[in-house]
Amino acid sequence: MSDLEGAFQPDSKVYLVYLVLSDQEWHCRECEYAHVQTSQIAGGSGIQGLQRGTQSRDGMVILSEDRLCSDCDKTTRHDRWTGEVKPAIPSTSLPRGFAKRVQQVLELRDIVEMTSRPPSQLTIDHKLPMIRWNEHTRVGQTNYSEMTDEDIRAKFQMLKSSNGSVSHNLLKSRSCETCFDTGQRGTPFGIAFFYEGNRTWAPADKDDPSGCVGCGWYDFAVWRDDLNACIELFREI
Repeated sequence: MSDLEGAFQPDSKVYLVYLVLSDQEWHCRECEYAHVQTSQIAGGSGIQGLQRGTQSRDGMVILSEDRLCSDCDKTTRHDRWTGEVKPAIPSTSLPRGFAKRVQQVLELRDIVEMTSRPPSQLTIDHKLPMIRWNEHTRVGQTNYSEMTDEDIRAKFQMLKSSNGSVSHNLLKSRSCETCFDTGQRGTPFGIAFFYEGNRTWAPADKDDPSGCVGCGWYDFAVWRDDLNACIELFREI
């Protein structure tokens, strides 16, 4: 058993996904993971979790593209581990004291619906999605003790969590995963507007944070303000 394989919990879903990819061949997401029993192969318990790594396990370099599957005879998303590993970008939770400070600075305001909510109905969202972090940006995203109020406003927003209705945090997470896999940026609520760039992820480096700028999920307030300005300009024509 390799050091990498030995770092997994043997009864975990992410380990089952690792076993599929460990032969470094292309694998179809639609028909090769039924035994994993998850509908989110691309997420934290699957491809994304393997790419990120953890404090005890390196991240894996995984390629993704659309290919014709010889088993299901459909063109589906496929993934292949290159055999390479990279430094992990483990998931981190906000310190309780800092989380309360963010709530105060952002005034417990749901940035999408522009209304105040109790803390239990909101999620503190890193504008730059964790899937796009690298070693350098991770430091800037997690140096909580050094952040000013301006830093907090620049790096965080409050999104509605799941409270018996649509979770905007979940919608963003899925959109970012799709963007990472396909290079096609998100369109919040089906609105294909970008205040910088266009639908296509521009940078060659998947970890270049500039590729997120312009997407509504990255900074919903700026996105909405620019969209409204464009609508107003159109009305004046």
